[in-house]
Amino acid sequence: MASKQLRAVLLAAYAAVLALAGDPDMLQDLCVADYKSLDGPLRLNGYPCKRPESTTANDFFSDVLSVPGNTGGNPSGSVVTAATVDKVPGLNTMGVSMSRIDYAPWGANPPHTHPGASELLLVLEGSLDVGFITTTGKFVGRTVCKGEMFVFPRGLVHFQRNNNGSPAAAISAFNSQLPGTQKWAEALYTALPPVPADVLARALDVNDCMVEPCVI
Repeated sequence: MASKQLRAVLLAAYAAVLALAGDPDMLQDLCVADYKSLDGPLRLNGYPCKRPESTTANDFFSDVLSVPGNTGGNPSGSVVTAATVDKVPGLNTMGVSMSRIDYAPWGANPPHTHPGASELLLVLEGSLDVGFITTTGKFVGRTVCKGEMFVFPRGLVHFQRNNNGSPAAAISAFNSQLPGTQKWAEALYTALPPVPADVLARALDVNDCMVEPCVI
């Protein structure tokens, strides 16, 4: 009986660890990403480390967020500039990253999720209507103005929309070196091979012909 109780406690503790798991903790002072190692057969959950003696200050530096994104060619009216481990090798194993989002007047960052991280958004210019949707279908949203912040919980569908006729900008911080982004509409409609039309129709509660033109 005691062994069953101990097993139950251990399983509960293990489940709790899995539920709280994010990026793994660092095992050394730093682990600058060695992109060249990916040319070989080695694959890790992250990047292999450069040798410490090869590390330079530039491995930890980036000015990518200082340049506003060009929103002119984006139908949604927003551009996301990421500073993740793919662009800043010094972020490897650090469990953090950032992005800059620039919005055209009335532009939006459409509904999307970040499977690997929660997001803290700080408005730099303008004001945004923001919100996320919980797994129970509750919408949580409000207007966020310059200098204010808003948090999007990990994995939940969320969006931002510029609510006026002037450009806006924001900075997002993530608790992952590579949070990932999955845009809801693109995931459903541009997957290869495509998601079956009848599945999309049932998911959206519409007629099949509204998803894919029917042959008459």
